[in-house]
Amino acid sequence: MALTFRTATLSEGEEVGRVIRAAFTPYVRALGRELAADGSARFAEEWERFAAELERGDVYAALEGERIVGAVRTKPREKDLYIHQIAVEPLQQGTGVGSWLLQRIDEVARARGLGGLALMTAEMAAANIRLYQRHGFEIASRGPPDHGLDPHTRVYMVKSFQEKSATGVARSQQ
Repeated sequence: MALTFRTATLSEGEEVGRVIRAAFTPYVRALGRELAADGSARFAEEWERFAAELERGDVYAALEGERIVGAVRTKPREKDLYIHQIAVEPLQQGTGVGSWLLQRIDEVARARGLGGLALMTAEMAAANIRLYQRHGFEIASRGPPDHGLDPHTRVYMVKSFQEKSATGVARSQQ
């Protein structure tokens, strides 16, 4: 599987959105919720935010040939790059696309000189937590979601690009 990684364009927004919706529908349903319905006011509001992210260059795509098979929505912060969503087309899940995307986003954050990565996932998504831990993320905290849309505990995870020396002092990884 030869993949290409690049910033997604606004003209690809519909296709990237399709991949994200396909990947997240089962996850959101497991939380007892539904994604915003096409044509609803909530969908329009979410699309507006997504389009702004695309225009800022905060959304990345994994392509197999010309087909988008994965996507990552990010939010640059002062010290790290927050992964808002990482999505893999359902038929490609379990094939390494998610790991590949995490490696590419790691490279993006390091190239920007940021100190690490951060993300949040539902505690019930044990496979996701294991994936992130394999990529160097650690659990920083657990708690209810800020949005209040469901009661499921979230796990906030971070990956620092600092390594601790034998004395416990952080130093930059080279």
